[in-house]
Amino acid sequence: MSRSARPVTVLSIIRDCLDALLHPSARSDALMRARHRAFMAPRLLGSLGAFAAFPIYLAMRGAPSAVEVAAFAWLIAPILLSWFLSRTGRYEGAHVLSSLALAGLIMAVAGSTGGIESFAAVWLVVVPLEAALSASRRVAAFASLLALSCAGLLILLGQLGWLPSADISAAERGALMACGVVSATLYAAGLAFGAQSLARTSVALLSREEERYRLLARNMSDVISRHQRNGAVQFISPAAEAMLGLPVAQLLGHGLFDRVHVADRPAYLTALSDAARGEVRSVEFRLRREADGAERGQVDFLWVQMRCRPLDQDMGHNSDRDVAREAEVVAVMRDITDHKLSEQALEQARSAAEAADAAKTRFLATMSHELRTPLNAIIGFSEMIAQEQALMLGAAQRREYAQLINDSGQHLLSVVNGILDMSKMESGNFEIASEPFAPRASLLHCCNLLALKARENGIDLITDAPHDLPVMTGDPRAFKQIVLNLVANAIKFTERGGQVSVSAAVTGSQLMLRINDTGVGIAPDDLQRIGAPFFQAGKTYQRRHEGTGLGLSIVKSLVALHLGELTVQSRLGEGTAVTVKLPLVYTPPQARPAESKIATLTPALRQEFQGQEFQGQELQGQELQDQARDQSQDQPALVKKSA
Repeated sequence: MSRSARPVTVLSIIRDCLDALLHPSARSDALMRARHRAFMAPRLLGSLGAFAAFPIYLAMRGAPSAVEVAAFAWLIAPILLSWFLSRTGRYEGAHVLSSLALAGLIMAVAGSTGGIESFAAVWLVVVPLEAALSASRRVAAFASLLALSCAGLLILLGQLGWLPSADISAAERGALMACGVVSATLYAAGLAFGAQSLARTSVALLSREEERYRLLARNMSDVISRHQRNGAVQFISPAAEAMLGLPVAQLLGHGLFDRVHVADRPAYLTALSDAARGEVRSVEFRLRREADGAERGQVDFLWVQMRCRPLDQDMGHNSDRDVAREAEVVAVMRDITDHKLSEQALEQARSAAEAADAAKTRFLATMSHELRTPLNAIIGFSEMIAQEQALMLGAAQRREYAQLINDSGQHLLSVVNGILDMSKMESGNFEIASEPFAPRASLLHCCNLLALKARENGIDLITDAPHDLPVMTGDPRAFKQIVLNLVANAIKFTERGGQVSVSAAVTGSQLMLRINDTGVGIAPDDLQRIGAPFFQAGKTYQRRHEGTGLGLSIVKSLVALHLGELTVQSRLGEGTAVTVKLPLVYTPPQARPAESKIATLTPALRQEFQGQEFQGQELQGQELQDQARDQSQDQPALVKKSA
């Protein structure tokens, strides 16, 4: 039933009247409201009841004595005390004034009715009992000291004979003493019931608050924990079970610390120690998550951010020594794994953008040289032929110049064709024309084309192609382009007197080509980037060998289109070994449009090329496309060959 619809009773009316008298500071706190009501209710009701009974008392008793007048006058004090509490909200101050008023009344009555032997002296015991309801040690101590002082003063005044003698009989004295004891006992019983009521209210409010906090803790995704200075967990919220996948009980003590990544433990303990000294700290570390049943044996770490601060201590209830000894920390932990992944993605995107910018610079530097050189030759020699009469050129010179123009044009065409091939592979328009062919004949043809270049460079070119190599199904032109690029690269980067060997063998359902050289080798840093478009090992502006850097990139893409594997192993100064594995029977996959493209010049592939570990690692192609062109003339004067 709602508050507005509850039945109207005498108790509800009294409760509403008392609530109207409460100080604003007490209305927002349920426990303080109960204490203020418990203070005002007995005093107001008792005083009003006594005033209502005063006329009846006068009618039955007659003219009152001075003591009786003083006692009834004291009934005004509880009303004044309630007014004081209602106006100021000073709960402890009201209890102090109440103790003074009660002690004053007891002293006045006891002083005129026999001193310490008076029936009123028994009420001195009630003074500290009443003060105990304040829940304040200071008020209770003051009331106890006040009661003892009043008792001592009554004894002293009685010994000195400064108190008037009580003109009452022994029977009356006994009756009054009995009344005093009974009334004091009843009042003390009322105080006990009041204390019990306050305690019950306090427990109910505490249970309600605990349930509220429990509900909040159960529904929060963040984990709240309470730690000692050494990191031991005293409390941790239920959200930890969802975060780490194990019961909360296993995280208490040093259970949470045991799940912190070993490398992050110093930072974790330092943050807690600093927080225990009064500082606010934030730290990020990794926590080991309990693997699910299907993932047993796997180690799964998640990133969490922990913000910790010292736990507020109630200085009114704890000594400085206790606070220093029991310094504790409250921490809030949040799963930031997704945030960390986003940071890594942003860092990778930044690296890819920087790599793209570097690739553009490298491309411009390479192309400016690779295009300018043949164009200058074409323009220069064509101008000389145009001025043959002035220069008096002979037929032999004209043929030589024409051949140089043709060679320069062929070199320029090979550069442009290489770029076009890469562009086709990137856009998904590079198609593979699959047909049966003899790989041994194609391999020997390519080696024969490059034999002269190897001889001119003083390099031994050794070919090992068994006669029993089976016929394979694939694109013969793409196969030749792969062999030409790899062998030409091996010759180009091998010093005079070196050796290049080309071998072929069948392994299972694949044809394995292996090209070994005794050349300059590749540095580990450059090895990771081999295969990136326009990349050539060594510094761009200091390299000793010509070329666009497209050869191995084209090979890599063609091998991927054939669903093959490419492995590059090398050591600086010792040579390089390149292994290519191609399926003997090429089966075109059912490629979807989104999967039919081989990215080559995009930042995404640059990132892939730069991050790929080629040493002892295989590159597997996922798609297939048709048509490759013969590049026997796409390697402009790259090789010299010895006998």
